[in-house]
Amino acid sequence: MADIDGNMILANALKEQGIEYVFGIVGYPVIEFGMAVQAAGLNYIGMRNEQSACYAAQAIGYLTGKPGVVLVVSGPGLLHVCAGMANAQVNCWPLLVIGGSSSQDQEGIGAFQECNQVELSRPYCKYAARPARPHLIPMHVEKAVRLATYGRPGCAYIDMPGNILAERVPVEIIKPYYQSPPLEKVWPAPSVIETAVQALCNAERPLIIVGKGAAYARAEKEVRQLVNSTNLPFLPTPMGKGVVDDNAPQSVASVRTLALQKADVILLLGARLNWMLHFGRSPRFDPNVKIIPVDICAEELNNSVLNHVSIQADVGPVVDQITKGLQSRKFVLNNNHLWWKTLSQKREINKKTVMQMALDVSVPLNYYAAFHHIQQVLPKDAIIVSEGANTMDIGRSILLNTLPRSRLDAGTFGTMGVGLGFAIASAFYCKQYEPSRKVICVEGDSAFGFSGMELETMFRYKLPVIIIIINNNGIYSGVDDDLFKDLQDSGEDIAKMIAPSLLSTNTHYENMMQLFNKSGYFCKTIPEIQIALKEALKVTDHPTIINVMINPSADRKPQTFSWLTESKL
Repeated sequence: MADIDGNMILANALKEQGIEYVFGIVGYPVIEFGMAVQAAGLNYIGMRNEQSACYAAQAIGYLTGKPGVVLVVSGPGLLHVCAGMANAQVNCWPLLVIGGSSSQDQEGIGAFQECNQVELSRPYCKYAARPARPHLIPMHVEKAVRLATYGRPGCAYIDMPGNILAERVPVEIIKPYYQSPPLEKVWPAPSVIETAVQALCNAERPLIIVGKGAAYARAEKEVRQLVNSTNLPFLPTPMGKGVVDDNAPQSVASVRTLALQKADVILLLGARLNWMLHFGRSPRFDPNVKIIPVDICAEELNNSVLNHVSIQADVGPVVDQITKGLQSRKFVLNNNHLWWKTLSQKREINKKTVMQMALDVSVPLNYYAAFHHIQQVLPKDAIIVSEGANTMDIGRSILLNTLPRSRLDAGTFGTMGVGLGFAIASAFYCKQYEPSRKVICVEGDSAFGFSGMELETMFRYKLPVIIIIINNNGIYSGVDDDLFKDLQDSGEDIAKMIAPSLLSTNTHYENMMQLFNKSGYFCKTIPEIQIALKEALKVTDHPTIINVMINPSADRKPQTFSWLTESKL
């Protein structure tokens, strides 16, 4: 009688549920499972750090709509991945974590890496369970995948003790398990659409905010039709960029503060009124603003402020119905409207301010000059991954996206270290689905340090990711060589002299390429940057590092408000 072990049952169950990618690090007790994954026909990508593996798995879930899987070992492996689980849960991205764990017959007596993994996972996921026997594995896999994708997407965890993975059972008791179909889109009630349409028609200063929920919902066709047919101004959140082309004339991203502060009616598409949107409260918003959120999660409605009308439905159908309602009223916000004149006037002022800094190519460079001239060379359809402090924030306003799901960054949880994992997932996505597209990973020097060893992963899998490091010798800001050496040689306790935000100066991160018999680029001038980027874009079988040195004290243009709302009261 033929039999099968838990490793192969689990791998087959993942295949049965449509899973394509498993990222992870093998070790006891999941070494054999890693091999079973490939035997089942799935893609296994071995990473260098569990957190990076988790970031890659959730990014592939965001890009494809199918959960990525991250495989971790018991104890410390599961603990290392908790940050990634939390990030997926807060970001609302589908993810399945599979953790090896101690054999059940050794629990309570000091087993190797013994840890209460199911209990530890529960705060960071929608579902956490341990199959009691091998034949129950497919049931738990189906439920984990379903819960990770249904409703608000998020994380699910399956705990796999070593004895369950190794146990063999007759093949015939493992029956094929069902795959839950994709949910039908939820359509809105006509009454709420009518209220929303009426509010937009009566508004003096209407605004659309496009969130990453609209990108995940693949509602770009409907949102673009709404913007193009009504000429309403729109503001994308960081990962909502590209749902409508950043180059669209209706974009008011460059006057974000004014748009938020003065809008009297806001259509909120797949975005949340959390810290990123300053909780929807005064003084960042008009205290009397009418907010119309569209969200699949009822619990998100009326959060922080009372909504004018709440729409619990999928973004696509809602936007389609609102567009038809506005078209039936022949609603168009003319460019001569006072609201557009106000926005356009401020937009021109801001454009001149930014362009002045962007055209200042004196060495050492500032952020705006570096990004402006990088943008001139970037392919328009590139996927841009970005993390860092000023690197991410300033880069968002200069590096443009023309397609949805083309910007991945620190996200709602503000997580640093996501960059190279996100870039690896994006490169695999492009390789399978859109091979002509390029992946550009724009990193602050501090952010790069979180996951720099994943460069080896990129080389191993021949991923042509272009890593651009914006190097200012520190976190937020650094110092120049002379001052840094003075601090080091002062004779005082060095740990008391070097400020917490400082990193070593002029670090040649590009020399990591030499580990793989390749060369990177060290750039101080605009011509050096553009030449390096043009050369890197020709590479098709390995990553490239472009290390861009900028002024250690470079900063963003003056802001009316602090980037982080100090109080929500």
